[in-house]
Amino acid sequence: MSTIHDLKYKFKNLDVFGKIIAINIIVFIIGLIFKSLLRFNLFSYFELPSDIMDFLFQPWSLITYGFLHNGLLHLAFNMLFLYYLSRVTTNLFRQKMVLNIYFLGIISGGLAYLAVANLVPLSFFNASGVLVGASAGVSALLLFVAAYMPNSEIRLFNSFNVKWKHIAMVIVGLDVFRMSLGLNQGGYVAHLGGYLLGYIYATKLLKGVDIGKGFERTMDSFMNLFKPKSNLKTVHKNKSKSTTTKKTKNPSDT
Repeated sequence: MSTIHDLKYKFKNLDVFGKIIAINIIVFIIGLIFKSLLRFNLFSYFELPSDIMDFLFQPWSLITYGFLHNGLLHLAFNMLFLYYLSRVTTNLFRQKMVLNIYFLGIISGGLAYLAVANLVPLSFFNASGVLVGASAGVSALLLFVAAYMPNSEIRLFNSFNVKWKHIAMVIVGLDVFRMSLGLNQGGYVAHLGGYLLGYIYATKLLKGVDIGKGFERTMDSFMNLFKPKSNLKTVHKNKSKSTTTKKTKNPSDT
C-alpha cells in the first residue's frame, strides 16, 4: 500500500505535462498487458478510425487517440520530445496556452488524417485503418517553437547546441520524404496537420492574437462540469436595528 501511496503522491506533484506523459505510459502498459495476455484491444474505441461514419459514432477519439501508442519506440520518441518541448514552452508561456497548442495539434492532425482518408483515393494515400499517437500534438509544439523563436537552442548529449528551427527542418523533411515512399502515410499526414497548427499559432501570436482562447474557454467550461459543487450555504446576517437619537436643531441651523 505504501508503494501505491508514494506513486499517487509523486503523480500529484507532477506538472500538467508530467501527468500527460505519465498517463500515456500507464495507458500503454495496461494496453500491452491486455494484448499480450488476453489478446484483446482494450482501447479500440479510443483509436481514431479512418472511416468517417465510424468516427461519427466515437467522436471522442479525435482527442483520445493522442493517448495511445503502437509500440515502445513510438511512445518513447513522442514522450521524450514532449518532455523537452513542454519545458521550453512552459518556461516562457502560460501553461494553458501550451496545452492549447498541444491538444489543438492533436485535433488538427486527426482532422487532416480523416480528410485524407475520406477525400483522397486510398490507392494514392494509404491512410486506412486507425490512427494512434501523440505525434500531431508534439509536431504542433515543435513548429510553434521553431516559428516563434527560431534561434532558441537545445543542448544535445551535453556536448553541442542545436537550434530548434534546424531540428524542425530535419524532422519535417524526414516526414515528407518517408510519406513520399509510402511509409505510414496516414501518420505523417497527421504530423503535417500538427505542423500547420503550430506554425499558424506562432505566426498569429507574434501579431498579438492567441487563436487558442476560444478552445481554452470551451475546455474550462467542460472541466467545470466535473468539479464538485459546494453544499455550503451562504448565510446573510441581518443588520441589527440601532436606536437613533433625534438631533435638536439649533437656532443657527438653516
